[in-house]
Amino acid sequence: MTITFDQLYARADSKAVESLKAFRQNNPLKHATIDGVDWSYITLGSGAKTIVFLHGMTGAYDIWWQQIDALKNRYRIISVTYPAVHNLEGLCRGVIGILQREHVEKFNVVGTSLGGYFTQYLVAEHHDLINRAVFANTFPPNDLIAKKNKRLGALLPFLPESMVMSTLRKSFSQSIYPTSGNSEILLAFLMEQSYGLMSKAQFIARYHCVIDKFAAPDLKSLIIPVLIIEADNDPLVEETLRTQLKATYPSAKVQTLHGVGHFSYVNDPQPYTRILEEFLSNEQ
Repeated sequence: MTITFDQLYARADSKAVESLKAFRQNNPLKHATIDGVDWSYITLGSGAKTIVFLHGMTGAYDIWWQQIDALKNRYRIISVTYPAVHNLEGLCRGVIGILQREHVEKFNVVGTSLGGYFTQYLVAEHHDLINRAVFANTFPPNDLIAKKNKRLGALLPFLPESMVMSTLRKSFSQSIYPTSGNSEILLAFLMEQSYGLMSKAQFIARYHCVIDKFAAPDLKSLIIPVLIIEADNDPLVEETLRTQLKATYPSAKVQTLHGVGHFSYVNDPQPYTRILEEFLSNEQ
């Protein structure tokens, strides 16, 4: 099925739609081949400090466009899209490889959902490179997700891509959309991913990364400031996992958002950006 950008975004706020279109036009993708895999990413902005943005399972480099536009005059920014890499070590090699190509020695990192989980892994493996980290709408290393999705995870490789994407679209409409305050821009962005911007191979690889366990870092010994951002009605990160995350990192600052869902950086961007600004501006 072919569906156009204008059809997908017809009900979304026109100002937000135009800002997304302009962001894509003004920030052409770069490419890097790492471990034989093509990575796409953008670099922009100015400033002595760098922020790396890491998206979740159904995101891409530009899902952060509203935060990036707000911060680009104060920070250098790198935002990536994950290719079909099936473990956190592979994602790590890709991101670190991009940073080396861009001559970034130290950075702040903001990750959400899978990206927040991946950020924890980066802190564990490359704490010497990280100034500050944000674990947003995410979960710690756990067994719960793999257990709950064991059957579906085993079936995913054998399901037609059309079925996988149709199931995702149902989740977007019935779960993500209502908990976001019925955000049309968020729904359109996610639907666009399911209509060709994200492949089944990428989705499966990202799921494998979500259930790829590692030893959580000890933040106190590493002396890395960490901010946890959570939402009290997050439909994708249940309360048990949110509680486990805070227990895993008791020294982290916690910011709880109310009634904004899993993707508040898209559907309620200004408060989210202010939280990032405050946390990152405290860097010494």
